[in-house]
Amino acid sequence: MPDSDTAGSAVNDAGNGLAQPSGYEPSGYEPSGYGSPRQAALAAARQALGVPALVLGASYLGFGSLIQGAGLDVWHGLFSTFTGWALPGQIILVELYSLGASVLIVAAAVAMTNARLLPMTVALMPYLRAPGTPRWRYYLFAHYVAVTGWAAAMRRCPGLPEPERLPYFAAFAVTLWSTTLVTTAVGFYLADLLPSYITLGLVFLNPIYFMLVFVADAKHPARILALMIGALCGPLLHLVSSDWGLPLTGLLAGSLAFFGHRLWSKGRA
Repeated sequence: MPDSDTAGSAVNDAGNGLAQPSGYEPSGYEPSGYGSPRQAALAAARQALGVPALVLGASYLGFGSLIQGAGLDVWHGLFSTFTGWALPGQIILVELYSLGASVLIVAAAVAMTNARLLPMTVALMPYLRAPGTPRWRYYLFAHYVAVTGWAAAMRRCPGLPEPERLPYFAAFAVTLWSTTLVTTAVGFYLADLLPSYITLGLVFLNPIYFMLVFVADAKHPARILALMIGALCGPLLHLVSSDWGLPLTGLLAGSLAFFGHRLWSKGRA
């Protein structure tokens, strides 16, 4: 599951009076909800078992193959998915291990990679709050904040009644997490049966899917603007610095999209 310190800090902030965001209009959904927390959880599980589970499961087939290629046992891959459910960080962990990097270097690299989960958790947790919910539940399910579940919850939860939001996110995320545990093991044992370029290429399905989710959510122009700026700046910044091109692209594209959309909204007001 994602880094516990960052997720826990975000939950603590959300539980100490962080106001729930307003003005968010989820795309393609009615705000009536599912009728009960249980029905919301069941609906989330069904939705997760569709395209999200297919894409994320395929990506973890590739991760299982990567584990086998690195000379690790299947339980190493399962333990990684069980405790550190964030594919980029998991891939970095395996690659650095294969290169013989020290534990300190591996830990630092994985922590830096998973630091992206902190703002994601901060953005999501206010939407999940509901009166009477024990705080430990927020701490628990903050560990399941990852890209696919986060994107689905950010689109759906604001349109749900408060008691249904946490059950929806929890069921969606845990369903995906359970699926990836299975496909990690399957990918490990399929590694000898399929060409390596196929199994390893599956790893890249998830970021492509995530990008398409944002493109489809055209009601939020800031996201579209960020993707467009990133697509233009990414190759150029990579030529300038192959080491820092990607994080600089994210910082530049996100910042320009945020402030540009903010100025545009003020101009219309």
